[in-house]
Amino acid sequence: MQLKYRLFCRRSGIYYLEDRESRHQESLKTKCKGQAERLLHARNEAHQNPISNLQMARAYLKAADPEICKRTWQDAFEELVKSKGGSSTCSRWHRAIKAPSFDLIRKMSIIETRAEHFLRVLASGPVSTNVYLRRLHNFALDMNWLPCPVLPRRQWPPVRFKEKRAITSEEHQKIVQREQNLERRAFYEMLWYLGASQSDMANLGTENIDWTDKTISFERQKLRHKGQQPALISFSPEVESILRALPGRGPLFPYLITVRGCDRATEFKQRCRGLGIEGITLHSYRYAWAERAKQCGLPERFAQQALGHGSKAVHRAYSRKALVKVPSLEVWAQAHAEQKVIQVEFPGPEQPERDTSQDPQSANLKN
Repeated sequence: MQLKYRLFCRRSGIYYLEDRESRHQESLKTKCKGQAERLLHARNEAHQNPISNLQMARAYLKAADPEICKRTWQDAFEELVKSKGGSSTCSRWHRAIKAPSFDLIRKMSIIETRAEHFLRVLASGPVSTNVYLRRLHNFALDMNWLPCPVLPRRQWPPVRFKEKRAITSEEHQKIVQREQNLERRAFYEMLWYLGASQSDMANLGTENIDWTDKTISFERQKLRHKGQQPALISFSPEVESILRALPGRGPLFPYLITVRGCDRATEFKQRCRGLGIEGITLHSYRYAWAERAKQCGLPERFAQQALGHGSKAVHRAYSRKALVKVPSLEVWAQAHAEQKVIQVEFPGPEQPERDTSQDPQSANLKN
Protein backbone atom coordinates (compact mmCIF):
# COMPACT_ATOMS: atom_id res chain seq x y z
CA MET A 1 0.00 0.00 0.00
CA GLN A 2 1.33 3.39 -0.99
CA LEU A 3 2.09 5.71 1.91
CA LYS A 4 0.28 9.03 2.15
CA TYR A 5 3.35 11.20 2.79
CA ARG A 6 6.83 11.24 1.28
CA LEU A 7 9.99 12.93 2.52
CA PHE A 8 12.34 15.19 0.56
CA CYS A 9 15.06 17.71 1.32
CA ARG A 10 15.50 21.11 -0.25
CA ARG A 11 18.72 22.94 -1.07
CA SER A 12 18.56 24.73 2.28
CA GLY A 13 18.97 21.37 4.02
CA ILE A 14 15.53 21.47 5.65
CA TYR A 15 13.33 18.38 5.26
CA TYR A 16 9.73 18.61 4.01
CA LEU A 17 6.68 16.38 3.88
CA GLU A 18 4.55 16.15 0.74
CA ASP A 19 1.01 14.78 0.55
CA ARG A 20 0.94 12.40 -2.41
CA GLU A 21 -2.73 13.13 -3.11
CA SER A 22 -3.07 16.89 -2.66
CA ARG A 23 0.61 17.74 -3.33
CA HIS A 24 0.55 19.94 -0.26
CA GLN A 25 4.03 20.45 1.21
CA GLU A 26 4.83 21.11 4.86
CA SER A 27 8.15 21.98 6.45
CA LEU A 28 9.38 19.73 9.27
CA LYS A 29 11.70 22.55 10.43
CA THR A 30 14.67 20.25 10.91
CA LYS A 31 17.88 19.40 9.08
CA CYS A 32 18.37 16.11 10.91
CA LYS A 33 17.51 13.18 8.62
CA GLY A 34 16.83 10.79 11.51
CA GLN A 35 14.35 13.14 13.17
CA ALA A 36 12.67 13.83 9.82
CA GLU A 37 12.25 10.09 9.15
CA ARG A 38 10.68 9.57 12.58
CA LEU A 39 8.18 12.38 11.91
CA LEU A 40 7.39 10.87 8.51
CA HIS A 41 6.79 7.44 10.07
CA ALA A 42 4.48 8.96 12.71
CA ARG A 43 2.43 10.82 10.10
CA ASN A 44 1.96 7.77 7.92
CA GLU A 45 1.12 5.53 10.85
CA ALA A 46 -1.43 8.01 12.19
CA HIS A 47 -3.10 8.10 8.77
CA GLN A 48 -3.18 4.33 8.41
CA ASN A 49 -4.52 3.58 11.86
CA PRO A 50 -6.88 6.40 12.90
CA ILE A 51 -9.35 3.99 14.51
CA SER A 52 -6.62 2.26 16.48
CA ASN A 53 -5.31 5.58 17.71
CA LEU A 54 -8.80 6.63 18.81
CA GLN A 55 -9.26 3.37 20.68
CA MET A 56 -5.91 3.82 22.42
CA ALA A 57 -6.90 7.36 23.45
CA ARG A 58 -10.19 6.06 24.83
CA ALA A 59 -8.37 3.40 26.82
CA TYR A 60 -6.15 5.98 28.49
CA LEU A 61 -9.10 8.28 29.25
CA LYS A 62 -11.21 5.41 30.56
CA ALA A 63 -8.50 4.51 33.04
CA ALA A 64 -8.84 8.00 34.55
CA ASP A 65 -12.67 8.18 34.30
CA PRO A 66 -14.58 4.90 33.76
CA GLU A 67 -17.76 6.76 32.68
CA ILE A 68 -16.15 9.06 30.15
CA CYS A 69 -17.09 6.94 27.15
CA LYS A 70 -20.73 6.55 28.26
CA ARG A 71 -21.46 10.12 29.32
CA THR A 72 -23.70 12.02 26.88
CA TRP A 73 -24.70 15.65 26.64
CA GLN A 74 -28.08 14.79 28.14
CA ASP A 75 -26.22 13.62 31.26
CA ALA A 76 -24.37 16.94 31.31
CA PHE A 77 -27.68 18.80 31.03
CA GLU A 78 -29.12 16.91 33.99
CA GLU A 79 -26.08 17.49 36.18
CA LEU A 80 -26.01 21.17 35.31
CA VAL A 81 -29.69 21.59 36.22
CA LYS A 82 -29.06 19.86 39.56
CA SER A 83 -26.35 22.39 40.39
CA LYS A 84 -28.88 25.26 40.05
CA GLY A 85 -30.98 24.07 43.01
CA GLY A 86 -34.58 25.26 43.16
CA SER A 87 -34.00 28.81 41.91
CA SER A 88 -35.71 30.51 38.99
CA THR A 89 -32.55 29.81 36.98
CA CYS A 90 -33.27 26.10 37.36
CA SER A 91 -36.70 26.49 35.76
CA ARG A 92 -35.17 28.42 32.86
CA TRP A 93 -32.68 25.60 32.31
CA HIS A 94 -35.50 23.06 32.33
CA ARG A 95 -37.14 24.94 29.48
CA ALA A 96 -33.86 25.49 27.64
CA ILE A 97 -32.81 21.83 27.49
CA LYS A 98 -36.10 20.95 25.77
CA ALA A 99 -35.17 23.02 22.70
CA PRO A 100 -35.31 20.94 19.48
CA SER A 101 -31.89 22.20 18.40
CA PHE A 102 -30.22 20.24 21.20
CA ASP A 103 -31.64 16.97 19.84
CA LEU A 104 -28.65 16.86 17.46
CA ILE A 105 -26.23 16.19 20.34
CA ARG A 106 -28.51 15.06 23.16
CA LYS A 107 -27.57 11.36 22.90
CA MET A 108 -24.06 11.95 21.58
CA SER A 109 -21.05 10.95 23.65
CA ILE A 110 -19.28 14.02 25.02
CA ILE A 111 -15.81 12.68 24.29
CA GLU A 112 -16.68 12.02 20.62
CA THR A 113 -18.15 15.45 19.91
CA ARG A 114 -16.47 17.47 17.18
CA ALA A 115 -16.64 21.13 16.26
CA GLU A 116 -18.98 20.55 13.31
CA HIS A 117 -21.55 19.02 15.66
CA PHE A 118 -21.69 22.21 17.70
CA LEU A 119 -21.85 24.35 14.57
CA ARG A 120 -24.92 22.44 13.38
CA VAL A 121 -26.65 23.00 16.70
CA LEU A 122 -25.85 26.71 16.63
CA ALA A 123 -27.10 27.04 13.06
CA SER A 124 -30.42 25.33 13.83
CA GLY A 125 -31.32 27.27 16.99
CA PRO A 126 -32.06 30.86 18.07
CA VAL A 127 -29.74 33.11 20.06
CA SER A 128 -30.67 31.33 23.30
CA THR A 129 -29.12 28.14 21.90
CA ASN A 130 -25.81 29.97 21.60
CA VAL A 131 -26.03 31.17 25.21
CA TYR A 132 -26.96 27.85 26.80
CA LEU A 133 -24.61 25.75 24.66
CA ARG A 134 -21.70 27.96 25.73
CA ARG A 135 -22.60 27.42 29.39
CA LEU A 136 -23.01 23.69 28.89
CA HIS A 137 -19.65 23.48 27.13
CA ASN A 138 -17.90 25.40 29.92
CA PHE A 139 -19.58 23.18 32.52
CA ALA A 140 -18.23 20.04 30.79
CA LEU A 141 -14.74 21.56 30.68
CA ASP A 142 -14.86 22.47 34.36
CA MET A 143 -15.96 18.93 35.24
CA ASN A 144 -13.02 17.49 33.22
CA TRP A 145 -15.42 15.61 30.95
CA LEU A 146 -13.72 17.18 27.92
CA PRO A 147 -9.93 16.94 27.45
CA CYS A 148 -9.98 20.12 25.34
CA PRO A 149 -12.57 22.63 24.04
CA VAL A 150 -14.84 21.34 21.30
CA LEU A 151 -15.05 24.77 19.72
CA PRO A 152 -12.32 27.37 20.29
CA ARG A 153 -13.46 30.52 22.04
CA ARG A 154 -12.85 32.75 19.02
CA GLN A 155 -14.85 30.47 16.73
CA TRP A 156 -18.09 30.75 18.67
CA PRO A 157 -20.64 32.87 16.77
CA PRO A 158 -21.22 36.19 18.58
CA VAL A 159 -24.32 36.46 20.74
CA ARG A 160 -26.59 39.11 19.21
CA PHE A 161 -29.79 39.77 21.11
CA LYS A 162 -32.71 41.64 19.62
CA GLU A 163 -32.80 45.35 20.27
CA LYS A 164 -34.66 46.14 23.47
CA ARG A 165 -36.29 49.44 24.22
CA ALA A 166 -38.26 51.18 26.93
CA ILE A 167 -42.01 51.48 26.88
CA THR A 168 -43.19 55.01 26.17
CA SER A 169 -45.74 56.95 28.19
CA GLU A 170 -48.22 56.85 25.31
CA GLU A 171 -47.92 53.07 24.97
CA HIS A 172 -48.35 52.61 28.70
CA GLN A 173 -51.48 54.75 28.73
CA LYS A 174 -52.98 52.75 25.86
CA ILE A 175 -52.38 49.48 27.69
CA VAL A 176 -53.77 50.75 30.98
CA GLN A 177 -56.86 52.33 29.44
CA ARG A 178 -57.77 49.15 27.56
CA GLU A 179 -57.11 46.79 30.49
CA GLN A 180 -60.40 45.74 32.08
CA ASN A 181 -58.92 43.60 34.87
CA LEU A 182 -58.34 45.90 37.87
CA GLU A 183 -55.53 43.80 39.31
CA ARG A 184 -53.56 43.73 36.07
CA ARG A 185 -54.15 47.44 35.54
CA ALA A 186 -52.77 48.22 39.00
CA PHE A 187 -49.87 45.84 38.28
CA TYR A 188 -48.88 47.72 35.11
CA GLU A 189 -49.28 51.08 36.87
CA MET A 190 -46.99 49.99 39.71
CA LEU A 191 -44.40 48.76 37.22
CA TRP A 192 -44.44 52.17 35.55
CA TYR A 193 -43.99 54.12 38.79
CA LEU A 194 -41.50 51.82 40.57
CA GLY A 195 -39.62 50.08 37.74
CA ALA A 196 -39.49 46.77 39.63
CA SER A 197 -39.18 43.45 37.84
CA GLN A 198 -42.39 41.57 37.23
CA SER A 199 -41.46 38.85 39.75
CA ASP A 200 -40.58 41.34 42.49
CA MET A 201 -43.76 43.29 41.87
CA ALA A 202 -46.01 40.22 41.82
CA ASN A 203 -44.59 39.05 45.18
CA LEU A 204 -45.21 42.35 46.98
CA GLY A 205 -47.35 42.19 50.10
CA THR A 206 -48.74 44.61 52.62
CA GLU A 207 -45.75 43.90 54.88
CA ASN A 208 -43.55 45.62 52.28
CA ILE A 209 -45.34 48.96 52.72
CA ASP A 210 -44.50 51.51 55.41
CA TRP A 211 -47.38 53.96 55.45
CA THR A 212 -45.69 56.18 58.03
CA ASP A 213 -42.62 56.92 55.91
CA LYS A 214 -44.48 56.22 52.64
CA THR A 215 -41.89 53.74 51.41
CA ILE A 216 -41.93 50.33 49.76
CA SER A 217 -39.18 47.87 50.59
CA PHE A 218 -38.56 44.58 48.76
CA GLU A 219 -35.75 42.15 48.00
CA ARG A 220 -34.81 41.15 44.49
CA GLN A 221 -36.01 37.58 44.01
CA LYS A 222 -32.95 36.47 42.07
CA LEU A 223 -30.44 38.21 44.36
CA ARG A 224 -31.69 37.07 47.76
CA HIS A 225 -28.96 34.44 48.10
CA LYS A 226 -26.28 37.11 47.54
CA GLY A 227 -27.23 39.07 50.66
CA GLN A 228 -27.99 42.30 48.81
CA GLN A 229 -29.70 45.08 50.72
CA PRO A 230 -33.41 45.40 49.87
CA ALA A 231 -34.55 48.31 47.73
CA LEU A 232 -36.24 51.09 49.73
CA ILE A 233 -38.28 53.42 47.51
CA SER A 234 -40.42 56.38 48.51
CA PHE A 235 -43.75 56.36 46.73
CA SER A 236 -45.63 59.33 45.31
CA PRO A 237 -49.30 60.29 45.83
CA GLU A 238 -50.11 58.52 42.56
CA VAL A 239 -48.69 55.26 43.89
CA GLU A 240 -50.46 55.79 47.21
CA SER A 241 -53.83 56.02 45.47
CA ILE A 242 -53.12 52.74 43.66
CA LEU A 243 -52.03 51.01 46.88
CA ARG A 244 -55.19 52.15 48.70
CA ALA A 245 -57.27 50.27 46.12
CA LEU A 246 -55.32 47.02 46.56
CA PRO A 247 -55.95 44.42 49.29
CA GLY A 248 -55.18 45.66 52.80
CA ARG A 249 -53.76 42.36 54.00
CA GLY A 250 -51.59 39.68 52.40
CA PRO A 251 -50.36 39.80 48.80
CA LEU A 252 -51.08 42.97 46.86
CA PHE A 253 -51.70 40.89 43.71
CA PRO A 254 -53.31 37.64 44.94
CA TYR A 255 -53.89 36.23 41.45
CA LEU A 256 -50.70 37.33 39.68
CA ILE A 257 -48.53 35.92 42.46
CA THR A 258 -49.79 32.44 41.53
CA VAL A 259 -49.02 32.87 37.82
CA ARG A 260 -45.67 31.89 36.34
CA GLY A 261 -43.48 34.69 35.06
CA CYS A 262 -43.61 33.38 31.49
CA ASP A 263 -47.42 33.37 31.62
CA ARG A 264 -47.51 36.97 32.89
CA ALA A 265 -45.20 37.93 30.02
CA THR A 266 -47.44 36.12 27.51
CA GLU A 267 -50.54 37.92 28.77
CA PHE A 268 -48.79 41.27 28.42
CA LYS A 269 -47.59 40.40 24.92
CA GLN A 270 -51.14 39.53 23.87
CA ARG A 271 -52.37 42.91 25.07
CA CYS A 272 -49.60 44.70 23.18
CA ARG A 273 -50.37 42.74 20.04
CA GLY A 274 -54.03 43.72 20.26
CA LEU A 275 -53.01 47.39 20.37
CA GLY A 276 -50.45 47.06 17.58
CA ILE A 277 -47.51 47.72 19.92
CA GLU A 278 -44.30 45.89 19.00
CA GLY A 279 -40.86 45.54 20.53
CA ILE A 280 -41.67 45.76 24.24
CA THR A 281 -42.03 43.30 27.12
CA LEU A 282 -42.72 43.63 30.83
CA HIS A 283 -38.99 44.24 31.28
CA SER A 284 -39.35 47.39 29.18
CA TYR A 285 -40.88 49.06 32.24
CA ARG A 286 -37.48 48.84 33.95
CA TYR A 287 -35.79 50.48 30.98
CA ALA A 288 -38.41 53.21 30.98
CA TRP A 289 -37.93 53.90 34.69
CA ALA A 290 -34.14 54.07 34.29
CA GLU A 291 -34.36 56.44 31.32
CA ARG A 292 -36.78 58.73 33.14
CA ALA A 293 -34.47 58.67 36.16
CA LYS A 294 -31.56 59.88 34.07
CA GLN A 295 -33.58 62.53 32.28
CA CYS A 296 -34.68 64.11 35.55
CA GLY A 297 -31.13 64.02 37.00
CA LEU A 298 -31.56 61.24 39.60
CA PRO A 299 -28.08 60.12 40.75
CA GLU A 300 -27.03 56.77 39.36
CA ARG A 301 -26.48 55.25 42.80
CA PHE A 302 -30.17 55.80 43.62
CA ALA A 303 -31.23 54.19 40.33
CA GLN A 304 -29.04 51.17 41.02
CA GLN A 305 -30.48 50.85 44.50
CA ALA A 306 -34.03 50.95 43.12
CA LEU A 307 -33.49 48.59 40.18
CA GLY A 308 -30.82 46.35 41.67
CA HIS A 309 -27.04 46.67 41.76
CA GLY A 310 -25.45 46.21 38.36
CA SER A 311 -28.83 46.35 36.64
CA LYS A 312 -28.64 46.24 32.84
CA ALA A 313 -31.49 48.72 32.71
CA VAL A 314 -29.44 51.27 34.67
CA HIS A 315 -26.34 50.73 32.57
CA ARG A 316 -28.29 50.94 29.32
CA ALA A 317 -30.16 54.11 30.24
CA TYR A 318 -27.24 55.90 31.87
CA SER A 319 -24.86 55.08 29.03
CA ARG A 320 -26.60 56.02 25.77
CA LYS A 321 -30.36 55.61 25.57
CA ALA A 322 -31.79 58.52 27.53
CA LEU A 323 -31.56 62.01 26.04
CA VAL A 324 -30.24 64.53 28.55
CA LYS A 325 -29.83 68.22 27.84
CA VAL A 326 -26.46 69.40 29.15
CA PRO A 327 -26.73 72.88 30.70
CA SER A 328 -24.34 75.70 29.91
CA LEU A 329 -21.18 75.49 31.98
CA GLU A 330 -21.31 79.22 32.80
CA VAL A 331 -24.94 79.05 33.96
CA TRP A 332 -24.23 75.91 36.01
CA ALA A 333 -21.16 77.48 37.64
CA GLN A 334 -23.02 80.70 38.44
CA ALA A 335 -25.95 78.80 39.99
CA HIS A 336 -23.64 76.79 42.22
CA ALA A 337 -21.60 79.87 43.13
CA GLU A 338 -24.76 81.58 44.38
CA GLN A 339 -25.56 78.56 46.54
CA LYS A 340 -22.14 78.72 48.16
CA VAL A 341 -22.45 82.41 49.23
CA ILE A 342 -22.52 82.64 53.03
CA GLN A 343 -24.27 85.67 54.55
CA VAL A 344 -22.16 87.22 57.34
CA GLU A 345 -23.54 90.06 59.52
CA PHE A 346 -21.06 92.71 60.64
CA PRO A 347 -21.80 95.12 63.51
CA GLY A 348 -23.21 98.47 62.35
CA PRO A 349 -22.56 101.94 63.83
CA GLU A 350 -25.49 101.69 66.23
CA GLN A 351 -24.37 98.14 67.27
CA PRO A 352 -20.80 98.57 68.57
CA GLU A 353 -18.72 95.47 68.81
CA ARG A 354 -18.87 93.97 72.27
CA ASP A 355 -15.66 93.99 74.28
CA THR A 356 -14.84 90.37 75.05
CA SER A 357 -11.66 91.04 76.97
CA GLN A 358 -13.55 90.83 80.26
CA ASP A 359 -15.58 87.76 79.19
CA PRO A 360 -14.22 84.78 81.10
CA GLN A 361 -15.49 82.33 78.46
CA SER A 362 -13.74 84.22 75.67
CA ALA A 363 -10.59 84.46 77.76
CA ASN A 364 -10.59 80.69 78.19
CA LEU A 365 -10.99 80.19 74.47
CA LYS A 366 -8.00 82.51 73.79
CA ASN A 367 -5.90 80.63 76.30
